[in-house]
Amino acid sequence: MFTPPVSQCPLCPRLVAFREANQAAYPSFFNGAVPPFGALSARMLVVGLAPGLKGANQTGRPFTGDYAGIILYTGLKNVGLAEGEYKAKPDDGFTLIGTRITNSVRCVPPENKPTPAEVTTCGTFLKAELAAMPNLKVILSLGLTSHQSVLKNLGKRQADFKFAHGAVHDMGNGLLLVDSYHTSRYNISTGRLTQAMFDEVLRKIVGLLG
Repeated sequence: MFTPPVSQCPLCPRLVAFREANQAAYPSFFNGAVPPFGALSARMLVVGLAPGLKGANQTGRPFTGDYAGIILYTGLKNVGLAEGEYKAKPDDGFTLIGTRITNSVRCVPPENKPTPAEVTTCGTFLKAELAAMPNLKVILSLGLTSHQSVLKNLGKRQADFKFAHGAVHDMGNGLLLVDSYHTSRYNISTGRLTQAMFDEVLRKIVGLLG
């Protein structure tokens, strides 16, 4: 049975110190290890980087409250993998369909940049999560860090699977890894990613799911 990290996870000293500072600065925020969103029975798992300070770290739901979530949740609804109205709060009634969302690192890191050691430490939870999803067919990695973490926790060699937007990698046993640029505000503002580009990747995944 998959057990996510406790809200006040003690495993990464730097993240704990940052959390404690945020608890003082923003006492109304969630300020903890953000749990996944969606059922373990889902056929697709979206893996992001880490909670945003005033996004998921504030709301307690992945990608909820920051710009990246607007792109992600709009795209999921556009292709029929979610329903309802996304209002950037955990009680908005927005529902995922056959989809689950998690992060490579569950606690907000300073400057939104987890260290390799933090990704490795939190990877134990991702590994357990992957193993606990019996119907999993597609993993969508948002960004290079997610891509690398997924590969590591599936026991795959990084050199065998190069990250590229829209790439589809066969992990064996009927499991596919699909890559996308992260839905961050930076990637959208620079034109590296657009809503249309992201939706195209999601439509590809819908086709793969059958």
